[in-house]
Amino acid sequence: MSSSPESRRLTPKGQATRDRITAAAARLMYEQGVAGTSTGDILKAASVTSPSQLYHYFGDKKSLVRAIIEYQTEQVLSFQRPLLSRLDSFEALEAWRDAVVRAQHARDCRGGCPLGSLAAELSDADPQARAQLITSYAQWQDAIGDGLRDMIERGELNGGADPEQLALALLTALQGGLLMTQARRDTVALEAVLDAVIDRIRCYATDEPGRAHGVGGAV
Repeated sequence: MSSSPESRRLTPKGQATRDRITAAAARLMYEQGVAGTSTGDILKAASVTSPSQLYHYFGDKKSLVRAIIEYQTEQVLSFQRPLLSRLDSFEALEAWRDAVVRAQHARDCRGGCPLGSLAAELSDADPQARAQLITSYAQWQDAIGDGLRDMIERGELNGGADPEQLALALLTALQGGLLMTQARRDTVALEAVLDAVIDRIRCYATDEPGRAHGVGGAV
């Protein structure tokens, strides 16, 4: 039985070519959408001369899309990872919020979230892609939740705080805010919704670090 393109061991040169195709296709699909990006577009952008070379590495477009979801997940999390790794205080939450807003201004409030764009286009049409995107969002949510759990362990948030629910609320607010940013071409809605969820998290703050008391309401 022959190995699949995804599982086949590649030479360093082959891996570099595959990575180049993935990055080029991810950029095009972010700008043009999955349906709006043709094989010819990808070949030209990746400086690949033959469709057979594309199929050698990915097999078909669905396999390429799966690689792009993985690529965009890493791109998004690598941008946020320095902040997410220490998202364990209100100061850190505000710094993360500010970094997200600055990033939108840097791109003139265009494009939205790379994962959000893929989710909007693929979730109803491609069950495998939807499942993969759910996993990607779960990684993002867990990274946010880890910081909140640290705050609970240190007694900065009281026992009523549910880190999973609060992390999900913050991630959902971010996704909606990015969509509004893309539509409005400003960050007003994004800033408002992130501030609202961070303020909600503040409702669980204790009077003193190291001492948890009281129970907050449900999110």
